[in-house]
Amino acid sequence: MRVPLSWLREYVDVAEGVTADDVFAALVSVGFEEEELHGFDISGPVVVGQVLSFEEEPQKNGKTIRWCQVDVGEAEPRGIVCGASNFAQGDKVVVTLPGSVLPGPFPIAARKTYGHVSDGMIASARELGLGDEHNGILILSTLGIDAPVGTDAIALLGLDDQAVEINVTPDRGYAFSIRGVAREYAHATGADFRDPAEHEFSEVAPGSGFPITVDAEPLRHNPAVQEFVARVVRDVDPTRPTPPWMVARLALAGIRTLGVLIDITNYVMLELGNPIHGYDLDKLSGGITVRRAQPGEKMTTLDGQERSLHVEDLLITDESGPIGLAGVMGGGTTEMSDTTRNVLIEAAIFDPISIARTARRHKLPSEASKRFERGVDPLVPFVAARRVAELMVELAGGRIDELGGALYSEFEIAGIALPAEFIPGLIGVDYTDEEIVDALEMIGAEVTETSDGWHVIPPSWRPDLTDKWTLAEEVARIHGLDRIPSVLPTPPSGRGLTGAQQGRRRVANALAAAGLIETPSFPFTTEAQNHLHGSASGVALPSIKLANPLDGQAPYLRRSLIPGLMQTAHRNISRGLTDLAIFETGSVFLPEPGVAYGTDEVPPLGQRPSDETLAELNASIPPQRRHIAALFTGNATPRQPDRAVEAYSLSDALDTVRVIAVAAGVDIDVAQGSRAALHPGRAGVLSVAGTEVGYVGELHPSVASEADLPGRAVVLEVDLDSVLALAGARVVAASLSTYTAATQDVSLVVDAAVPAGELRAALVEGAGELLESARLVDDYRGQGVDDGKKSLTYALRFRAPDRTLTAAEATEAKLAGVAVASERFGASIRD
Repeated sequence: MRVPLSWLREYVDVAEGVTADDVFAALVSVGFEEEELHGFDISGPVVVGQVLSFEEEPQKNGKTIRWCQVDVGEAEPRGIVCGASNFAQGDKVVVTLPGSVLPGPFPIAARKTYGHVSDGMIASARELGLGDEHNGILILSTLGIDAPVGTDAIALLGLDDQAVEINVTPDRGYAFSIRGVAREYAHATGADFRDPAEHEFSEVAPGSGFPITVDAEPLRHNPAVQEFVARVVRDVDPTRPTPPWMVARLALAGIRTLGVLIDITNYVMLELGNPIHGYDLDKLSGGITVRRAQPGEKMTTLDGQERSLHVEDLLITDESGPIGLAGVMGGGTTEMSDTTRNVLIEAAIFDPISIARTARRHKLPSEASKRFERGVDPLVPFVAARRVAELMVELAGGRIDELGGALYSEFEIAGIALPAEFIPGLIGVDYTDEEIVDALEMIGAEVTETSDGWHVIPPSWRPDLTDKWTLAEEVARIHGLDRIPSVLPTPPSGRGLTGAQQGRRRVANALAAAGLIETPSFPFTTEAQNHLHGSASGVALPSIKLANPLDGQAPYLRRSLIPGLMQTAHRNISRGLTDLAIFETGSVFLPEPGVAYGTDEVPPLGQRPSDETLAELNASIPPQRRHIAALFTGNATPRQPDRAVEAYSLSDALDTVRVIAVAAGVDIDVAQGSRAALHPGRAGVLSVAGTEVGYVGELHPSVASEADLPGRAVVLEVDLDSVLALAGARVVAASLSTYTAATQDVSLVVDAAVPAGELRAALVEGAGELLESARLVDDYRGQGVDDGKKSLTYALRFRAPDRTLTAAEATEAKLAGVAVASERFGASIRD
């Protein structure tokens, strides 16, 4: 909301010398956000001049200019070149003299042009920032102005005004008006506020005789139309100029001038917060009926667009059909124009939900809908209609007719019980009873004392005040949020991160330290992605579909983190970042077959649900497991001198699995496996102590291609909750032996189908406690090894905690491992 300061001063006492920054500070103190300062960005000298004479001079380019002599109140007239031709000798105009600056910025200087030295410029309305008109210069007589030559035109036209812009939150729609902001400024500063809507009903009551009917079903619990006021003004002159002070204020408020009649309705909307619409009375057929649209009905709105209407759209109609989308935009058939002589003024209160739906349905946001959907003061329409009528009499020469009408019903504002100790206990400030009552009465509430506190009736313009919590917020806001103490709670001794939280943080930090980049993503995906990545066999498992998804193309909760990493990789690759090692930790949703999740029972707001209700809500949520996943694509080592390019491969993913295992404090075994989304023969199953905890492998080429991932992409995914649970509550660091290790290698020949991980497990089992590590270093198939066989070489390291091992002891342990491998897989030592 943009608030011109001159307009603000009409309804609240702004002290002399108060700057725009001071106004910003005051409004921020009562809860508004500072946005921008707006002005006309004009500096003088800009004066009233009078055209004494001019000579028309045709140019070679076909253009005709005028060489003018203009009196600007100096001893001698100034010679000015002007390209416009809409003025005559004797007209008074706005002259920008050398040294002045117009919006742009556009500095004015004496310069030679068209064979003359132009000593200034005669300005148009657009050049002054007063409108879009640029075809001709601004003639002051068209604005009803006859000021002496040499008068300061900046002050004369209101171009020295400024507007402060504040952000208005959806619950404070009353602040979309000068009235509302002036009241808030008074709250902040204690200045006297003059309410422009404070009138006796007898002063603003409309005439009678104009037929108004409502034939519209309500939406939810609100009536379609709460009030509808109509007034008639006759014999207006729509060609009269809008006065400069109104043009300047509308421009500062972000509204362009459209003629005096429309300008008046916009002006009152900004002033009082009630949108107003004017109809050309002579174009109406019969009375007004407010109703819902009929199937297949269409209408043309003021923007010239023909719109197909929805049966929920609320319409203003006459006997000819729709003449307006209620609360959103009027129709083209009855719009006010330069031929309008008699005006019907409409001021109404429409159902906020209906207006919001219509504006969004037709993609037609407007200043009117913005106010209606946030709630308009139900006491304002009569005042607003009268204010428009009076301005049309004053500025457009009309007269108020006795013809009019109104539909309205009594409304009641629900009172709120406010216990005496509630606000101090909630806010943490020892407000006195007097402070609480003063704050509530200051915002316009009626406060009545009760035995245990107060009964509070909120003001009509504050539909957001519905309970004691919102009243507490108002008291805190009025007395200053800076009074609320900033005290950090002291945690009980021994509290901190849980074991699972520490484990997750440790694993994530380890991956980041290993060079991977964490890339969180949204937990939503498609059913196809869940089917492909969410199960080991590719068999469809149940997925949870959201009732109100953020993206209709991805309405399911994910069963795997891999689709999100693939999207992140694709996005980065499309921007030229092709070498990626990324990971994510997050929840996946794993519903159990045959179990129905979700609920239609929503507990009431404002109170804590019972333990039974919380248990039912938790049971309606599918199990959520915390997973960690990584994706590698591109080059691990870029091209550089003396080193070849090394692409990411399965070994990088396996190294990452080892990093996770060390950080979690477990041993993760890798065995040959399969996965629907992974390349056959390049996929492994991850397990801890015989329990499957994840998988690793290369994405199937078709899957990578469909995701627009060039080259190879290697992935891994681990059930982090399971891994940490299997690790136990604490990770105990192994003691370091000070004795020398004994190292030996062993090459075993086995069938090609034997998994290397299972053969290693047999070696480890047989070698016993002296074996410290066993690492696969070679997989050979070729000359010297029979067809269908392979030779796997393991680097073994032996160490004892209490002595230096002899070579014989290490060899004995090695042969014990080979014996178990031979018994289990028929392994033999390669010659």
